[in-house]
Amino acid sequence: MNGKIYPIGIQNFEKIREDGYFYVDKTAWIYQLVKTGSYYFLSRPRRFGKSLLISTLEAYFQGKKELFEGLAMEKLEKDWIKYPILHIDLNTQKYDTPESLEDKLNGVLYEWECLYGTSPAEKSLAMRFEGIIERACRKEGQRVVILVDEYDKPMLQAIGNEELQKSFRETLKSFYGALKSKDGYIKFGMLTGVTKFGKVSVFSDLNNLDDISMRKEYIEVCGISEQELHDNLEQELHEFANAQNITYEEICHKLKMYYDGYHFTYNTVGIYNPFSLLNAFKYKEFSSYWFETGTPTYLVTLLRLHHYDLEQMAHEETTADVLNSIDSASTNPIPVIYQSGYLTIKGYDNRFGTYRLGFPNREVEEGFIRFLLPFYANNIDRVETNFEIQKFVREIEAGDYDSFFRRLKSFFADTPYELARDLELHYQNVLFIIFKLVGFYVKAEYHTSEGRIDLVLQTDEFIYIMEFKLNGTAEEALQQINDKHYTQPFETDKRKLFKIGVNFSAKSRNIEKWIVE
Repeated sequence: MNGKIYPIGIQNFEKIREDGYFYVDKTAWIYQLVKTGSYYFLSRPRRFGKSLLISTLEAYFQGKKELFEGLAMEKLEKDWIKYPILHIDLNTQKYDTPESLEDKLNGVLYEWECLYGTSPAEKSLAMRFEGIIERACRKEGQRVVILVDEYDKPMLQAIGNEELQKSFRETLKSFYGALKSKDGYIKFGMLTGVTKFGKVSVFSDLNNLDDISMRKEYIEVCGISEQELHDNLEQELHEFANAQNITYEEICHKLKMYYDGYHFTYNTVGIYNPFSLLNAFKYKEFSSYWFETGTPTYLVTLLRLHHYDLEQMAHEETTADVLNSIDSASTNPIPVIYQSGYLTIKGYDNRFGTYRLGFPNREVEEGFIRFLLPFYANNIDRVETNFEIQKFVREIEAGDYDSFFRRLKSFFADTPYELARDLELHYQNVLFIIFKLVGFYVKAEYHTSEGRIDLVLQTDEFIYIMEFKLNGTAEEALQQINDKHYTQPFETDKRKLFKIGVNFSAKSRNIEKWIVE
């Protein structure tokens, strides 16, 4: 029996410590935060430990010294002062009307007013918040600590609804404005969220907020680093390897490939997704744990809304300014996808100040692409995706290219008209998704240039070289394979080689013909 109890889905520091759950010590970073600044903002993907960070700060500011026994904080902190704490968690509500946010804030303020009193002059939410901060400080004789968990939940739920987002933005902007107007009564403030909405929006008045999301010294404040993995779970790594019937080296490599790879700025250690990692240790199984806890459909809405070329996603380039802020009116889906944890920083070009992005790991890449398929291929649902890909892979491995293309044809059968307007992009996106998914099981290389696609698929027995044309002919596509000597790298290969020319017709909105040589 494994000795450790993993705190899956438990975000309360006190519960984790009192009930003996496994905990990776983050308290040295918390001490550093508290002693070197007073207002912070941190963005991290969902299930990355933000709520636990807020809960740990809360226990610290409540002076609960006994919870920190044996942790770094025990040696660092000498004073253990108890402060009044105003903790807001915006995670728990559905925000679909302007009133839904006001009701939530009103409920929070009412609770605090029961503790610290009210003033009839305070009419608006922001004025009530200001009054509470001041009274709490006077009553307790200590300045106030303000902790906000998932500050951006209302804004995220309103993506695509400009009017609602504007309403939420104005409400939150004046509400959080109290942090600035009552600065003298505040000891410390921390706001966390998945995304950072642009400077012009919610935080425009809070120019004293230190955004540590991309700061090197705080990269490890959430999530688990390679070092922490080995420091805390060494014995369990051996047990996991035994359960999987593979070597210690193999289990380390596989965990890294599946769950590591988050880089929140350049030249820093990779961070493992804590939710997936702990689940994998608990069940001694590899699975898409993080992915299956709910991928936001707003990401797909954004990609389709902006006619995004999916092939570009794995090597997108951008600047820190773009990554750091989401403007609700922006036409670029990349910042939201990056901040939501589906892309991460892969490289940095110092000369131009640009970041290169890509998928962090196999769990996210495979999960995300699989998630996309039903949205792009109309006649397939999420349950079927797996089976369809299995069938594709089996047909490729059996050399049965006719069945393969008939199945591919069915994916384009009901191309919705709004996608058909940009047919070339739509057909490229669907092909990209399918070949990417097939590529997790067979070797696939995918090249595209000016709307043409050539593809190489390799199995143990076969090599397929395919060229796709839009509104040309299958014969032309095949001719191109021969003219450009695409088969050259495989001339000495013993495997059976197929050259396949495919034409796609805009009129029928589908594959019109394929020929094989």
